[in-house]
Amino acid sequence: MTADGNNQLISVQPNGLKFVFELEKPSFCDLKVVNNTEQHVAFKVKTTSPKKYFVRPNTGVVQPWDSSVIRVTLQAQREYPPDMQCKDKFLLQSTVVPANTDVDDLPADTFNKESGREIQECKLKVLYVTPSSRGNSEDEGFKSYPEQGADSNSTVQHLKEERDAAVRQTLQLQQELDFLKRRRQRRNGSGFPLIYVVVVGLIGILAGFLLNISLSSSALPPEAPFVDLSTTPFPPAEPSSPSGDSSTAFPPPASTSVGSSTEET
Repeated sequence: MTADGNNQLISVQPNGLKFVFELEKPSFCDLKVVNNTEQHVAFKVKTTSPKKYFVRPNTGVVQPWDSSVIRVTLQAQREYPPDMQCKDKFLLQSTVVPANTDVDDLPADTFNKESGREIQECKLKVLYVTPSSRGNSEDEGFKSYPEQGADSNSTVQHLKEERDAAVRQTLQLQQELDFLKRRRQRRNGSGFPLIYVVVVGLIGILAGFLLNISLSSSALPPEAPFVDLSTTPFPPAEPSSPSGDSSTAFPPPASTSVGSSTEET
């Protein structure tokens, strides 16, 4: 059966599901389920397109005068629906259960009308909106107060992103300005480094020249050490000079006694 007005076990806010439709992007809508009674009420969510939506929790138990939030997620779609019109529908069933009943303890036929239980049903339509027209759906009869929080959060996030982008752009401009300043300073002070390089080069050349002279003077061969002639054989005679000067030649050795006896013989 379908409940009306004040006889409802639970009330749902908003009374429809609105999704911001973008290709390749998921979207979600939150439903607030309120228990209007002093009893424990169980609920179950059904849809005509179970492959398109992800519902958590899809079954639950709401304590007396308490509430629960159901998140319905539209999975990413690869193409737009014709004229952005959606024919999908959701059905929220509710029934009274014993006190302190846990959702895992619900019988399999809890929401079966043939079980004799009083089952209340609430049908919800689905609306797709584009990002640019997400706030213009009041004429569809949907309560938009849950969406207002999402809209405000989206607006704040958008403002933060714009602020971060402006900060990054400012830092980039500051870096470019600092680079131009350093480049101009290098251009204006280019004469001093050139003179400095020339002076250092001349000093290096002069130091190298002086070092070469000092090394040349210190590279003379060392003096020969003194040697005792009594222990060293006399060196052989050097040949006469071409000029015929015999004063510089060593005298011939004296004839030995063996040689004299040979001449006499």
